[in-house]
Amino acid sequence: MFPVRERRIELTFDGRPFVTERSLGRVAQAVDHGRCGTGRVVHRALEPHERVFAARSDERTQELHQPNVHIAIMSDVRRYVIVGNGFAGTTAAEQLRKHDPVCEITLFGDEPYPLYNRISLPPMLRKQLPEEKVMMRDLADHEERGIQLKLGTRVDSIDTEGRTVTADGHEYPYDALLVATGGRPNPAPAPGGTGAGNVYNFQYLDDTRAISEQIDRSKSAVAIGGSFIAYELAEAFASRKIETHWIIRGPHVLHRLLDDVAGEFVDEAAKNDGVQMHYGEEVAEFVRSNGVVTKVRTKNGLEIAADCYGVGFGLTMNTEILDGTPIEVSKNGILCNDQLETNVPGIFTAGDIADFYDRILEMRYRMGTWNNAGAHGKLVAQNMMGGSEKYHDVPEYSSLLFKGQTITQFGLSPDLQPELEVARKIDREKRWYRALFFWQDRLVGGIMLGKGNRAGKRKYVEAIKSKERFPKPQWEAMLDWTA
Repeated sequence: MFPVRERRIELTFDGRPFVTERSLGRVAQAVDHGRCGTGRVVHRALEPHERVFAARSDERTQELHQPNVHIAIMSDVRRYVIVGNGFAGTTAAEQLRKHDPVCEITLFGDEPYPLYNRISLPPMLRKQLPEEKVMMRDLADHEERGIQLKLGTRVDSIDTEGRTVTADGHEYPYDALLVATGGRPNPAPAPGGTGAGNVYNFQYLDDTRAISEQIDRSKSAVAIGGSFIAYELAEAFASRKIETHWIIRGPHVLHRLLDDVAGEFVDEAAKNDGVQMHYGEEVAEFVRSNGVVTKVRTKNGLEIAADCYGVGFGLTMNTEILDGTPIEVSKNGILCNDQLETNVPGIFTAGDIADFYDRILEMRYRMGTWNNAGAHGKLVAQNMMGGSEKYHDVPEYSSLLFKGQTITQFGLSPDLQPELEVARKIDREKRWYRALFFWQDRLVGGIMLGKGNRAGKRKYVEAIKSKERFPKPQWEAMLDWTA
């Protein structure tokens, strides 16, 4: 009835309103002009490796029983494999499906859960948000989108020459691969903590459940580390009304990011919430009894007894699956360009693990924020499909700091580039702090502390994107930007 050359099928029709349903072997189609508009084809079922195209009737070459309709099939279905079902990976998978309704997408996750909101874990731990509000996707969402989700599955290896990944003894071929594996929390380095029943990292949904259950049976807790994770643990302990201690090796919280004055404001907010702060202290030993830690002993001899211990010592990037491949990695993650493509064509990275080049800030760095992961996921999907989009967002982060403070950070900061010059403004009465960071007279970042102290952020971000140079005499006036 119609010729088949290299299994190519093409459907053409006139623009008259009608609804046509036709079964072609195992390919079922519905063309609904009244609902979809001229030229849109709705696929109800499609055999793997078959794509259906629609064209105007003046492009047709052959006809079926009805004039103005021609069918042809081609075997060029794109195969995408994504390792990591966090925000970056899941966003990329959904964008691929949005723009290519017939591609094959395989999404691997080593946890047993579909996507959940990691920035909702702290309020869940504080019992301010139920667990069901943390979950963002379920199995039905992936099935509806035609995304093959492999949960609880670790990818064992990647064959860059054969363009396959291996997991659980099975090979999965790909035309484009995304590695968005993120990082894992570092354990407590002091002896006695590893394997103890009441010492916790705080990174995953299962961590949140376990810590919350331990808080319910605890009267006191210790947060250890000067990081955001340690802050979130201390805040949760205090909000759950148990005695809370926070041990920090540095002179104040986030000492690589904040100066002494900003650290003073955070210290005040912590103490107002009942947190007992211990600066300049480093845990030397977790003292155990019957498999649980009963107290910590610091290098200065301080001993603190508690029922629950939470540690925040940063992350180690999950680059092990790249061992033995030519894909380049750094101490920060997977090296990639501003299109999030690695040195191996067709292999991309995104999210926390991407050590990417930022053309706005003109440097390479890794950004572990939720918004950055989502932006990466959208952009990398376009480039996996053959695009050449460049990442050009300015990273931002906002958070509460206990009940009395907030922090907003954007662009570069001294923890990423120690040689930045700074202009700052302090209002001790309002407990406001504002710092702007400059590199060769360009505004490249800033930090704001204090409730109601975010005015001007949008203008700062636009100034960063513009790459405009601001002579030093202008810096003080820029601290007063409000629009």
